[in-house]
Amino acid sequence: MSPSPGRWPTLPAMMLQLAAETPDRPLFRHWKGGAWHSLRWGDFAVQVASVAAFLRARGIGPGDRVMLVSENRPEFPVADTAIMAMGGVTVPTYTTNLPSDHAHILRDSGARVAIVSTRKLAEKVLAGAELANGLDLLICCEDAPSAPGLVTHHWEEALGTPGDPAMLAAEAENAPRESLACLIYTSGTGGVPKGVMLPHRALLSNRDGVAPLAERLGFAGKPYLSFLPLSHSYEHTVGGFLLPSVGMEVVYSRGADRLAHELAEIQPAVLTAVPRLFEVLRGRILLGLEKEPPFKRKLFDRTLALGLRKMDGPKLGLLERLEDAVLDRLVRQKSRDRFGGKLLAMVSGGARLDPELSGFFLALGLPVLQGYGQTEAGPVISVNVPWANDRHTVGRPLKGVECRIAEDGEVLVRGELVMTGYWGNAEATAAALTPLPGDPDPWLHTGDIGALENGFLRITDRKKDFIKTLGGDMVSPAKIESLLMAEPEIHHAVVAGEGKPALVALIVPAEGMAAKIGDAVRRVNGKLSTIERIRHFAPTEPFTIENGLLTPTMKVKRRAAIEARQAEVEAMYTA
Repeated sequence: MSPSPGRWPTLPAMMLQLAAETPDRPLFRHWKGGAWHSLRWGDFAVQVASVAAFLRARGIGPGDRVMLVSENRPEFPVADTAIMAMGGVTVPTYTTNLPSDHAHILRDSGARVAIVSTRKLAEKVLAGAELANGLDLLICCEDAPSAPGLVTHHWEEALGTPGDPAMLAAEAENAPRESLACLIYTSGTGGVPKGVMLPHRALLSNRDGVAPLAERLGFAGKPYLSFLPLSHSYEHTVGGFLLPSVGMEVVYSRGADRLAHELAEIQPAVLTAVPRLFEVLRGRILLGLEKEPPFKRKLFDRTLALGLRKMDGPKLGLLERLEDAVLDRLVRQKSRDRFGGKLLAMVSGGARLDPELSGFFLALGLPVLQGYGQTEAGPVISVNVPWANDRHTVGRPLKGVECRIAEDGEVLVRGELVMTGYWGNAEATAAALTPLPGDPDPWLHTGDIGALENGFLRITDRKKDFIKTLGGDMVSPAKIESLLMAEPEIHHAVVAGEGKPALVALIVPAEGMAAKIGDAVRRVNGKLSTIERIRHFAPTEPFTIENGLLTPTMKVKRRAAIEARQAEVEAMYTA
């Protein structure tokens, strides 16, 4: 179930053809009514054809944008594939969005139709529509709220519409590879979210680059635990299309509070997460270790030390190798069992994963692989693999991805994975997709600073996020914030100091850790150069999605946070 690259022109063509070839293979598993339910490939194709026919009957045609707001559940990929199959453009949107966020996306994209999972989410979308240009059609998996001039339908009506999967597949086969598949709005850490135009070729290019790696790892027939929101560009591509296409069954997690139980129950082969989850998991492991007797803590520490030695050197001697083998059974096996015991890959993306943090898990025998990407690139650009895993880098660029470093250190990317541009924003498109002297074809300017070392890509900073202190020193806040948030006492951190004599930090303490954040800051300062050290810090109220200081993917909007807490920042300089 891993066809050769370039077999399909569009994502629906891929999904519907695979459904025809393996109709009885499990595709999606979800929790409903107190039990797990499975959706097979053949049933998926029937539902996609029904929803596509329903939308077409209501005047939705090629190029029309359809907002999709749902938790991770089978209705999401069914609607997503149906919209694309009949030539529409999916606009995936976070369930955590505020009405003002929905208003911006509706206004900017021009979407007049929304498919929503719950009544509560529908009410938020309609509140956003009132602030924007309205909405004509709403399809809801529950009873939908009413509004003047709005036509509403229940999801079951769409599923009850007769459709022909074979005819829809033939139509999808004839669609251009360059046609627009989806419009994904960036999370907006540095400003107003922009709509990234991703054609089918971009997501299929990601698929073609990862498929050989997945085949070598033996993903086919194994479960993937889908944890990140499907509206996120990574999960939309990887969990929605890529991993199903290589034969994996996608199991939708019930949420962070059930994750530990689901790891043991589902025993996934693949799990993807953002660095913050790895920080939380390490904190829990270390907290639990404090309750163990001293000899167990010593065994754990020795396991970590030998594991890091195996990665970084010097090489283990004969007695140390024997000791390490014993510790592998006593300590590492318990760690692997905690994560289900069958993990082939724990992929981290979305932000920089501190090498010390990834080293912690790798030393415990857990296959942590850091990748790198951007919504504007489909989104996967590079990834580490178990047989060539350099935790200080984000791996090698995928096959078909051109990558180079500009004179100022910016990472540039080119290939079929790159977006068409930003929706309705020619100026931003021209700034992001720029040719180099003597090279007429544009490169995607990622905004990240990095280096290529023996084929591996290393990301060091964000180009636009440097702080210039009063002394003229240029400092990367991202690096310092990453180190601070790797400490178990710290939940979130924002570093400030533009035009000031020194750096300061606003810190959101981890639960029950407010009294200990000074110890964490001192540890981090010990790893930094003089100009990078935090001179003053202050605890602050949590950054949340509701107060506008966190993105839906739980990344801090650092500029907005500094502006919102400017009085607290200034107080540290006058104290």
